[in-house]
Amino acid sequence: MRKNFGVNTWLYPMPVFIVAAYDENGKPNAMNAAWGGVYTDNMVGICLAEGHKTTQNILATKAFTVSMATAGQVVACDYVGLVSGKREPDKFAKAGFHALKSEFVNAPIIEELPMTLECELVSYDKESNHLVGRIVNVSAAEEILDENGKIDPARLKPITFDPIHHQYLAIGEKVGNAFSDGKALK
Repeated sequence: MRKNFGVNTWLYPMPVFIVAAYDENGKPNAMNAAWGGVYTDNMVGICLAEGHKTTQNILATKAFTVSMATAGQVVACDYVGLVSGKREPDKFAKAGFHALKSEFVNAPIIEELPMTLECELVSYDKESNHLVGRIVNVSAAEEILDENGKIDPARLKPITFDPIHHQYLAIGEKVGNAFSDGKALK
């Protein structure tokens, strides 16, 4: 038996992205966004309502960053999703975030979040709120790199959003090998 729930925005895992952009004066702002992911080989797609301060900043500067929210920064990452940058001008600082200027786009890298996609705005559809950005660089703090210099998810400790119970869940346990384990059925 299965239970039907109708139309819902339930998907697992749902990444927790922290999207950041500068305003017209160079002040950073950030927001929590869960509806997004890889769009094509070098693009990211995210659903962002036009009314958000961060969305308005992206439309003005044509650049943004997307950082993975982490278990160690869950309080700050949730905070930037609860509070509007329009009502709290020091939202970024109150979250305890520090901005590093990206070398590749006119957008802030959040120092406390160790993995960031640095993106140029490609398009924004006001009707669907679908934002597309071209990834021009991925940067990662050295402390999350493994012995081969690659990002180690166990060190990154990204979180996912549980849309049913409104919880953040840690990602981590390895359960198989991609492009390999299925060969047993060939």
